[in-house]
Amino acid sequence: MRHGKYRFIIGFLAVPVALYAVLVISPFVQDFQISLTDWSGLTPEKHYIGFDNYQKIIHNNLFWKALWHNILMLLIVPIVTLALGLFFAFMLNVGGRRKGSASVAGVRGAGFYKIVYFFPQVLSVTVIAVLWQQIYNPDPDDGLLNSLLGHVGLTSLQQSWLGDPSIALACIMAVMVWANVGFYVVLFSAGMASIPAEIYEAVLLDGANRITTFFRITLPLLRDTVATGWVYMGIIAMDGFAFVQLMSVNNGGPNEVTDVVPLLLYKTAFRDNSQYGMAAAMGVAMLIVTLVFAVLTLRLSRRERIEF
Repeated sequence: MRHGKYRFIIGFLAVPVALYAVLVISPFVQDFQISLTDWSGLTPEKHYIGFDNYQKIIHNNLFWKALWHNILMLLIVPIVTLALGLFFAFMLNVGGRRKGSASVAGVRGAGFYKIVYFFPQVLSVTVIAVLWQQIYNPDPDDGLLNSLLGHVGLTSLQQSWLGDPSIALACIMAVMVWANVGFYVVLFSAGMASIPAEIYEAVLLDGANRITTFFRITLPLLRDTVATGWVYMGIIAMDGFAFVQLMSVNNGGPNEVTDVVPLLLYKTAFRDNSQYGMAAAMGVAMLIVTLVFAVLTLRLSRRERIEF
């Protein structure tokens, strides 16, 4: 029986493990192999050069500048997105006035608000980026944001949003938050709906207000969900390729103030003399940074599970 059980387990897992190895692990291995060569990606000739590409990356100021922008995104985008997602979800599920015998209730029209918040999720990244590029249009007549500021008498605030080096990256990060916060509103709403109403009833009977209820009840019970969302949002922030490539001035401008590593990798591989080996080395470096972030996040968020 034991041998039969093992044969069944191996037979059940053989195909998915093989597919994972071929479709996921194999590309990473090939990327590392390419990073050790001087391959241009355009010719069949490639020569082994060891870790020369990694040494060039270490002394490449553009790489460190792009990596710093990724780190800024990693620090800001997940925090703002998850904080807004938690706030909106709490208000839509717990923050309203009690109705009848219900111990907790969301604000009026919560169902409609959930649809509105989730709407960006049905749009592709390309549509979102192009949409916001038009909103940020510096023309006071064509740009929605500048036009709105002009109509309310705030013409002094009109500016070239994506062309100003001091705020261009912040403008792109704001769009990333807008595009993703709706998903976490729905995700956290589902988590809050699974919390027994009796817990909220007991806390409310003790005289707790909304703030105390959120920090002492809701947030601790959603900690695992928040940790998972943090990993996902961190990976999105460490990418940022599509938003920056579509929205920024001259692919990472002005003056590379919005450049990120994935975009720099793309330009190195396909534009700057087709340095495919160098781009592969950047990909390996980015993989290591992303894995370290995921492992640290999951490790720091580990705790005993609260049963309810």
